[in-house]
Amino acid sequence: MSSSLASSSDLLNFLRGTYPSAVSSSTSEADLSALSPQLFPDNSYTDNEKVETSQWLTTSSRLATPDEDEAKHAERLGSLNIHLSTRTTLLGAKPSVADISLYHRLAPAVKSWSAEERTGEHGYHHVVRFIDFVQNAPLFRLSLKEEDKVQIDLDDIKFVHKPIDAKEEKERKKKEKAAAAAAAGDNQTALPVRTGKAEDGAKQNKKEKTADAGQNAENKAKGAVTGDSAPQQAKKEKKEKQPKPQKAPPKETPLSPCLIDLRVGHILKAINHPNADSLYVSTIACGDPSGTDNTSEYEGQVVRTVCSGLNGLIPLEEMQGRKIIAVCNLKPVTMRSIKSAAMVLAASPRPKEGEEDHHGGPVELVTPPMDAKAGERVIFEGWSGDPEGVLNPKKKIWETLQPGFTTTDNLEVGFDVSAIPQLQGDESVKKLPGKLVTGSGGTCTVKTLTNAVVR
Repeated sequence: MSSSLASSSDLLNFLRGTYPSAVSSSTSEADLSALSPQLFPDNSYTDNEKVETSQWLTTSSRLATPDEDEAKHAERLGSLNIHLSTRTTLLGAKPSVADISLYHRLAPAVKSWSAEERTGEHGYHHVVRFIDFVQNAPLFRLSLKEEDKVQIDLDDIKFVHKPIDAKEEKERKKKEKAAAAAAAGDNQTALPVRTGKAEDGAKQNKKEKTADAGQNAENKAKGAVTGDSAPQQAKKEKKEKQPKPQKAPPKETPLSPCLIDLRVGHILKAINHPNADSLYVSTIACGDPSGTDNTSEYEGQVVRTVCSGLNGLIPLEEMQGRKIIAVCNLKPVTMRSIKSAAMVLAASPRPKEGEEDHHGGPVELVTPPMDAKAGERVIFEGWSGDPEGVLNPKKKIWETLQPGFTTTDNLEVGFDVSAIPQLQGDESVKKLPGKLVTGSGGTCTVKTLTNAVVR
């Protein structure tokens, strides 16, 4: 299957031909991600949509790489096909410059696809539909001659896939959760079923209450005439409420670096933050299951969006397509309007005693072993236990344990117990080794920094 050879300069020329008033001769490749509001002035774009547009611009450029491995190219197309299965455009329904970029780079390849590649059982149906929509929709107003368009026979369908219904999928997940909740509540007492006898008894009680009320009214009237005090109806004794048994306080989890959810992450893409010069915005696969809070889907993978203050400290090209170590159970924070759902671990020189840390670098990313998979948990040797779901900011677990994160003379990342006063006095932990390792025993390292701060 062939791929497109379209370049960024070709794309700019194409945009200038279609949108001459919005794309000038001085517009460069670096300006592409900011073009959507000029091309489609009737639409507004959130910061997250701007970031997503930049991500798709990078994805489309990868699809156009001439020397891309055939299997990798097929994998990217498959992920794109899945993404478009429930969307009209890359952003969902809103047009963007990324749609045009993707069309311009993929159209030459789609022209050469066979009918089986287009609409066969393993074809890219939704990619073909997307191409047809972009080249013909008045929304995009592309300047294309009829002979330059991809000729698509809408009746030539080799295989009909069952459509993916997002609502049905959501409903299915709800039912699964409800079933699980019902199973957990099997031990609860069932409500009594009302019978005819019970209803008869209720009617009888109602009659008795009516009679009692009439008698009480008669007694009060007699008392008013004779001057006698009205007889008081004996109050029904209230049943004393039994005090509810107090729940036992939750067991305090011993302080341990295992409380921190450290995982191998795979950066699929990193871009400059649209609103902060010192930040990158990375799209990172961390092995989360579908539906996990604060995740989304990118290129067919479940990912987290992560903001990191590494802009100016690590070149952007070094952030692309690489494995890192991510802290995955910090409470998400919004950084200049973009929510960040993890933190990338990096090492920097330790300040000398009395010296202020200005975070000026150099900085090196913590690197897992080459064969480590995204989502694989990493722990410090000698420590065992499950991580917290989300670290409680009030307990300051990360702030307490992070000073123990360091690098050794062998450039290995480790945990120095002596740096944590709260762990002193426990003879069992002083002797524990502290290298940061994967389940298979591979060690996490840095390039050159020894005795460094890792955070």
